Amino acid sequence: MGLWDKVFGEFVDIIEWTDNSSDTMVYRFERHGNEIKYGAKLTVRESQIAVFVNEGEIADVLQPGMYELETRNLPVLSTLQHWDHGFSSPFKAEVYFFNTRQFTDLKWGTKNPIMMRDPEFDMVRLRTFGTYNVRITDPTTFIKEIMGTDGHFTVDEISDQLRDLITSRYATILGKLEVPVLDLASNYDTLGGYITEKIAPEFDQYGLELTKVLVENISLPPEVEKALDKRTSMGMAGDLDKYLKYGAAEAMQSGNSSTASSAIEMGIGLSMAQSMTEQQRGQAAVASSSTPPPLPHEQQWHVSINNQASGPFGYAELMELAKQGALTTSSLVWSSGMENWESAAEISYITDIIGKSQSTPPPIPG
Repeated sequence: MGLWDKVFGEFVDIIEWTDNSSDTMVYRFERHGNEIKYGAKLTVRESQIAVFVNEGEIADVLQPGMYELETRNLPVLSTLQHWDHGFSSPFKAEVYFFNTRQFTDLKWGTKNPIMMRDPEFDMVRLRTFGTYNVRITDPTTFIKEIMGTDGHFTVDEISDQLRDLITSRYATILGKLEVPVLDLASNYDTLGGYITEKIAPEFDQYGLELTKVLVENISLPPEVEKALDKRTSMGMAGDLDKYLKYGAAEAMQSGNSSTASSAIEMGIGLSMAQSMTEQQRGQAAVASSSTPPPLPHEQQWHVSINNQASGPFGYAELMELAKQGALTTSSLVWSSGMENWESAAEISYITDIIGKSQSTPPPIPG
């Protein structure tokens, strides 16, 4: 820089920054020798925060607005410079402008598949891709932990570190959700919100806010996807017998003899397989008919006697309780499959037993 650049630089009394890029997070205002004129005007626009650094120390943090750089407006800087007598010559300091808008559409994803237990497929490997949004909320922490003395800090310098942070925590979060693989596609929003909630505190340590994590795709291994495609195709085919008959008829009408022949052969093969299956079922039915069926299971009941649950009781035991008067229509009973205890008067099975226990033979004819 020449002599005239230095001279004119000292007379410039407007400090501001307009961002023409889309990826700059922090910009240091460049002045010759870092000299700032006393009483200069500093403009901090919306979505910006200005930070004064004097001799390696953070002197002040200024929110959006217009400031006149004087000792009464910068009390911390005044203390550092020892301006006890209204010293008004240019002073040396660095001004950093922080871009506080959201940086969106930052990519994240798993470099390697993640092993996951699934109730239907047992063990599966998943790959996940998505985007996230982030912004600066604490410039002081960001300077100390991330930026240092970098005069032009871009989002590319930290995006890899943030991406790896999300990916490393994602495997643990996915395992805790215990959501089946086939249900993950319908829970992308829920999964993204859960990831944001769990990882955001770690971004706070860098002076950043993780505003949103989006899950765009969760993919399965090619072998599993092929198996799912086959299962879907089988479900769409429905009745295979009707499907083959329809395909054979269509092929014969179109005059394609080779296609028709193939369809007929497939139909014959299917019919033979069906006949063999029915024959085996018939043999199994004959074999099973030679043995008696299992005895029916007798339903067991619990009865409330003196406000105590007793049982379980079978038919004969219930009959004896009814004869003794321990089982009446006002008694509470319960059996497997019932939600709550119910009055015996509401259960026809129990009322029949009570009625039979109370029946007496007719008088002997004279």
